[in-house]
Amino acid sequence: MLQPFRPAAVVAVFLAAAGALRSADDVPFVARHDKSEQRYVVVTPKGFDPKRANTAVVALHGHGSDRWQFVTQDRGECKGTRDVAAAHGFLLVCPDYRAKTSWMGPAAEADVLQILDELKAKYGVRRVVVAGGSMGGTAALAFAALHPDRVAGCVSLNGTANVVEYEGFGDAIAAAYGGTRKERPEVYRSRSAELHADRLTMPVAMTTGGKDAVVPPASCLRLAEKLKALGRPVTLIHRPDGGHATTYADTVEALTAVIDRLPKGENRPGR
Repeated sequence: MLQPFRPAAVVAVFLAAAGALRSADDVPFVARHDKSEQRYVVVTPKGFDPKRANTAVVALHGHGSDRWQFVTQDRGECKGTRDVAAAHGFLLVCPDYRAKTSWMGPAAEADVLQILDELKAKYGVRRVVVAGGSMGGTAALAFAALHPDRVAGCVSLNGTANVVEYEGFGDAIAAAYGGTRKERPEVYRSRSAELHADRLTMPVAMTTGGKDAVVPPASCLRLAEKLKALGRPVTLIHRPDGGHATTYADTVEALTAVIDRLPKGENRPGR
């Protein structure tokens, strides 16, 4: 059901977490999709044990950025995600997913699937929370709808849940998807989480801004209502006067809402 955001005091729990991060490892790999070299960054918390059944937060960057956005930037979405991952003892994994203008096209999707396979083999990852801001928030919802069996939780910060109707960044999305929405309708539809709400069986949290002109909130608001009607665990933090950004406090709240609903047991370390 829709959950209200908790007081901002919850943020204080995570303020000390930044010091728990180790140095980031920049990991190259040869993509199965097209044999190109691709990269992702892995940040491990102190005391990390790859022999355990671990959890990873896979943070997907926004349009025009790359894998380092969530590792280095101090904007609320990035710092909040880092701090929550560290506080829970989770890996933080930041893929390029075809870098600047991905939008979770088929190549990016294939890369993320390959990365998840590597995380399981190298780091013992058994639970994955996909998260991201703007394009990354859209990509997180898209990937969760495409592969609900690989995703334990999903957090979208100022993303869209419907790329069929979304009018922004048309050329970049067409390049990533292999054509326009008229030429490749199945690619656009499959990445529009609003059209596949029944596939979102995992906990989902979304943040939206009522005055966001870059990625309007309407599709995520509708998706939240659909998930609520299905009885799914969904958290919506909607700021009527908000724009195209999510604060540190709201980022922490959204991620915490999802993490608190992950199955308890060996697959939920650091708790």
